[in-house]
Amino acid sequence: MYRMTSAESCTVLESCALVAPVTALEFLRDDYLLTGQGPILTLFSLEGSPRLRASQNVLQNFRIHGIRPKPQTCHDAHDAKPNPDQPTSDEITELAIFGGKGLRLINVSPCGRGLEVAGPLMELQDWVLDVSWLMDEPCPLLGVSIAHNAAILLEPQSGKVLSLCSCAEACLLYSALLIGQSWEESVLVGGTVFNQLVLWRPGRTGTGRQCQAGTQACALTDAQVERRLLGHSGVIFSLFYLQSSGWLASASDDRSVRLWHVGELSGSGGCGVEVPTCLRVLYGHQARVFCVRLSPGWVFSAGEDGACLLWEWEGEGRVGRTLKSHRSGGIRSLAVSNASVGKRSRWVATGGADGGVRLWKVVEQSTNSELKVEVEKEDSQMDLGFEGIGCPKVVRSVGGGHTVVTCTDQGQVSMRQDGSWKEIWHGGPDFQSYCVMEVVCIQGVWVCAVGNLNGGVQVFPLRQPGGGTFLQASEGKIHSLQWVERRKGACSRGSWCLLASGSEGLVQRWTVEVAENEETGLFLVLRKMTPFLLPPCAKQWLTAAVTVTIHSGKKKVLWVCGDRRGSLLLYKDEKEKSQRESVQEEDTQERVVGINAPIPPVATLFGVHGKQGVTSVCERRGVCYSTGRDGCVRVLALNKDSLNVRRVHHACKGMDWLEKVLFLDCNQGETWKDGNVDDENEKEHEEEEVEEREDRTSERALENGQVDRNVEERDEGDSEKGTFFEARFLMAGFHSVEFVLWDPIRQEKVFTAACGGGHRSWAYIPSSGDQTLEQGTLIFIKQGTIMASRSLASSTTEIRGHTLREGLHGRGLACVCRLGELSKPGDSSEKWEVLVTGGEDTTVNVLAVRPDQGTVKVLAVIADHISNIRTLAAVPRGAKGDETNGRCRDMSFSTLVFSAGGRAQLQCYRLLIGWDEQTNLPTCQVTQIAGHRLDEKWERRRNRHKTVKMDPETRYMSMAVVQDGVEEVLLALACSDGAVRIFSVGEDSRKVELLWESFYHQRCVLSVASYSLEDIYGKQHVLLLSGATDGAVALWDLTAVLDSKSGDSWLGPSVPCLSVPVHQSGVNALVISKQRHQQTPDDIITMATGGDDGQLSVMKIKVEMNQSDQTESLCPQLLSHWSVPLAHSAPLTALTTLSSARWASASPDQRVCVWRLCDDGLHHQGAMFTHTADAAGVWAWQREEPNIEGGAYVVVCGQGLQLLKLMERRREEEEKEEEKEGKETDRLRTKEIERRKVVFGDRNKQKM
Repeated sequence: MYRMTSAESCTVLESCALVAPVTALEFLRDDYLLTGQGPILTLFSLEGSPRLRASQNVLQNFRIHGIRPKPQTCHDAHDAKPNPDQPTSDEITELAIFGGKGLRLINVSPCGRGLEVAGPLMELQDWVLDVSWLMDEPCPLLGVSIAHNAAILLEPQSGKVLSLCSCAEACLLYSALLIGQSWEESVLVGGTVFNQLVLWRPGRTGTGRQCQAGTQACALTDAQVERRLLGHSGVIFSLFYLQSSGWLASASDDRSVRLWHVGELSGSGGCGVEVPTCLRVLYGHQARVFCVRLSPGWVFSAGEDGACLLWEWEGEGRVGRTLKSHRSGGIRSLAVSNASVGKRSRWVATGGADGGVRLWKVVEQSTNSELKVEVEKEDSQMDLGFEGIGCPKVVRSVGGGHTVVTCTDQGQVSMRQDGSWKEIWHGGPDFQSYCVMEVVCIQGVWVCAVGNLNGGVQVFPLRQPGGGTFLQASEGKIHSLQWVERRKGACSRGSWCLLASGSEGLVQRWTVEVAENEETGLFLVLRKMTPFLLPPCAKQWLTAAVTVTIHSGKKKVLWVCGDRRGSLLLYKDEKEKSQRESVQEEDTQERVVGINAPIPPVATLFGVHGKQGVTSVCERRGVCYSTGRDGCVRVLALNKDSLNVRRVHHACKGMDWLEKVLFLDCNQGETWKDGNVDDENEKEHEEEEVEEREDRTSERALENGQVDRNVEERDEGDSEKGTFFEARFLMAGFHSVEFVLWDPIRQEKVFTAACGGGHRSWAYIPSSGDQTLEQGTLIFIKQGTIMASRSLASSTTEIRGHTLREGLHGRGLACVCRLGELSKPGDSSEKWEVLVTGGEDTTVNVLAVRPDQGTVKVLAVIADHISNIRTLAAVPRGAKGDETNGRCRDMSFSTLVFSAGGRAQLQCYRLLIGWDEQTNLPTCQVTQIAGHRLDEKWERRRNRHKTVKMDPETRYMSMAVVQDGVEEVLLALACSDGAVRIFSVGEDSRKVELLWESFYHQRCVLSVASYSLEDIYGKQHVLLLSGATDGAVALWDLTAVLDSKSGDSWLGPSVPCLSVPVHQSGVNALVISKQRHQQTPDDIITMATGGDDGQLSVMKIKVEMNQSDQTESLCPQLLSHWSVPLAHSAPLTALTTLSSARWASASPDQRVCVWRLCDDGLHHQGAMFTHTADAAGVWAWQREEPNIEGGAYVVVCGQGLQLLKLMERRREEEEKEEEKEGKETDRLRTKEIERRKVVFGDRNKQKM
């Protein structure tokens, strides 16, 4: 930490939260996981549910790259065999933590209670690549491999260099591995910049620079290379040695992993066999491979493509399993635990560039008392061997396990159970050549419905087909059947309804119940309901339906349906005036009498999913989700008798055929439930507990005059401002010839199966137990054969995933914006800062950060941009809360967020930030308002090939809010094509319009900022500042634009009022603050800029109004100009305002600096090294804490994100603090000198 003072005060910066690439991972037995993120070492306990135990900054300004636990005996630390002599959980574990040029000893307290510093931070002369504990020495020492192909022998407690040895082949190393238990017998394996592996021994007698204690006298003999391994075509990033087999693994920039047989290294084996051989070359990664680990029979590798591959040693080195969980940016660290004696499982941990940590538990199968892993090949498929009559047309899974039901074109319904097929039911001639089938579990009994070409529907229990009933739904073809649960509430189970879509758009409905008596066994009870009528269109049949229970005064049920035309329809149940009769098996001829006329829809979103139709509609906690063949998931909100699209999620490019969404249960990790796939295997008591808990929450909400949180809140005045909570889900659909599960949050495929594409019946079965979705099985029909993506009864390796830390943008963050603060209801001490970030991965992330604990929670991920996001802006829309006894019991706030970036794209969202009592965490509701691209109108023109298209590479570089109005918001955007543009965004109209543009700069405009002022007559004037790549700043008067009333006649200035050259190159950042002059009514603007030249400039501009007979002109005048030529050693890329005379700046030099403007110029008040590389954005705000003056928060983003706390101190206080620190440093230095005398005195006696 750097501390610099001005004449009177200084600013102290402290880190509150950090999200950076995870560059180091290490297991302590199977009990703990250590992670290195920036300089912070974190300890996780793996017993039971993984949880955080301790966290500490150990390397200060260095990034952790390695963690080496101290062995208790001379056992080889590089061997993957279980070590019975490792310290137990009730012993102190000593660690060597290294990264950059730093090295430090850390102790893990017994039972993992915490982390303790065991020694000072040692800063070496070169970059540290590897550290090894040398346990065969008289006292444990450290062998250190450094970047210039050299090795150092260190005394761990003092950091004294005992020996230094260099290799005769002087070159840089990208990776190194020091193997051995003593310095004399150790072997160093280095991966050079020449794509080679070199092996040499740094501790041979008579070689090396043997440094005597207390002197610098060294022999200058260098060690020779004894083995050289050739084959890689790129630099080597990672090495791992498995002594039990004599294998060495290397991971390279050439996307390959190579396995070498080198024999025994160190000890009597020296540098191994005379001629090392390459056993395998493993290609499977799509990008650079960063990490490799070995275990008996397995190779683990991870790389820039974000995949962790488990390679099978048997079977010619094929990929046995792919683990993917990180967002873009790849995996930077990998760890594999040793399989403990008597256990059949091991941990695999991956750390990503997105800052996330993912934990996987691999459970192996035991065969003949030996651990052996049997994994299905990813491309394996199994023919289920259907033996019935006819060709299968529909396939469904029942029971949530290995049971499959199919219906053929000959009207036969068959079931596969325990590996064999048997016929369940066979229809007559009416059910041949065409059939539709759906199954559902009603009251624990599976019921099947089959429709035919003549309008008939057969409904029967699978367990007793004879107890079925035949229904005549229409005179023509049954296009589709739907089972819909009519719930009594948001969570409670209700009755099941059968919908049959027939000819002329008529949808017949029945309620179905299962009964049983002693004589006849099972039978069905059906009650006919009033049918629905679909709107007239060419493809007039139903494709999806769901019910939603509404609590607004009185309970009512709404039906949300989708049709083949792509429309979403809303129906409302009316009271049945006709007589409805119970129908049992013997009453099949007298079914229903006196049915009302069909019910038309009360609301329609015509063709919202395109002409290919709606594929599914489902409901979760009162929110509806629809999918279609347009590649979109639409989140729907219900208000009164209308449907509103609140948000649209897009699948990956090319995945246009979506079938449904699969929900992830936040309370149980990544488990899921869906209506079409069986969820009846859940335990009833667990379901009742969830229902009771949500009912209690609903009752509390209703007592306070609110709507149940699990049901859509209805705002009678405004249909757009109801509260809803969007669920976490995956998209299921087809991408080319594959069935895909797509994660819209992580932006990755979590499951793929080659099935031939769409237009086929399918069913997805998740693996049993606490599994992730990617471990499931797809059942599908291909060329008349029922296939499975993997064996239903196979005993494969179980892989269970846990997310220890959430990841953010895997690539660089370009901008950050603070939205506000949220407190936990009833506990004002728990405060969360809500931020929004945009990055190169084309997503906008909404984050909640708790500064006192350093916790970062991802609330929402918005992925609507087609290119990177460069700038953000926010406009508050007020807060609301419930006042109880004068205190705010529950506070939430709403904000309009604007994002812009590549491809000249602008998006607008409304965010509602609140508190979720179920998860006890902040939550975010996202509503899409509008979007705009400059080339949209061009793409809609009929003769667009005859016109010139705007530059497709145009980017929005910066954005500022010009005016925040009730009906619309005006935005100013800096554009890469040399233009400054003004847009209006209408919140109610949901439209974005271009109002004005100017190409005055004639070069890329990098930054804009705006402010408003009043003249003496109370008239508002809006001014805009813009900076371009030529280093000049222009000031514009936009009052004429605001005065224009018609969109066809927007008036604006053609030239600026003032243009000032400020920098030698681009103006990267521009911020302003204003203050009223004390003697005159004029406004004085304080403008601060940062440029590519590393300069910080501050200017004061006085704004005067000149009145004439007809016009009023603005006359700016430059009063003063201060600058710091070398404010940063790199381009100043981000700047933010702390107050009217204080600023914070950031740069790729990884420093955050605080500046103050005094009477005698700019003063540097403080600085701090940040672990956010390539800083691109910064935001500051004042701390809302009592008894704190001058405190603020600053968040900086780039390759990660870091939240800093700023505190002002008087100069006297700082001097006292520095004096105290100096005395403590002197005391520790004296103590260390005395201890060294004892240590080296004992060592010299032992040598003599």
